[in-house]
Amino acid sequence: MAHAWLAPGRPIVTELIFVDTTILVSAHDLDAGENRAIAEHILRQLWDDESGVVSAFVLREFYEALTNGASPVPRRAARDLIDAYRVWPVATMEPADILAASEIEERHRLSFRDAMVIVAARKSRAAVLLSEQVQPARHITGLDVKNPFL
Repeated sequence: MAHAWLAPGRPIVTELIFVDTTILVSAHDLDAGENRAIAEHILRQLWDDESGVVSAFVLREFYEALTNGASPVPRRAARDLIDAYRVWPVATMEPADILAASEIEERHRLSFRDAMVIVAARKSRAAVLLSEQVQPARHITGLDVKNPFL
């Protein structure tokens, strides 16, 4: 696998890794092909290492994607998945975080949504943000952003 930072046989991850919505969706999407296999491997490793982090914002998007996508899953099944991920550290957002996201949005010319994810990742003290949406290889305010599907 080309992702040396989460490759099989790699030592246990000690840093926290924030997982964005598309990674969660891909892992549970039967039609995601190779991205599903990659996302499943990553999530399995994060579960094993206890190093995965999400935010309430990401879990909300995940629920919406599961229940409103092209092949929606039953709401009960979506709730069960949200319930499973709530054992991970979950960043919650305060008004000050929204203001910080607005500043990041403006300074780095990102979407407000992406800025909210970055603020949540920083708030959770993650070293890495795994995202298909946030531009890869951008080092924003001490956060290493990676697209695991590239």
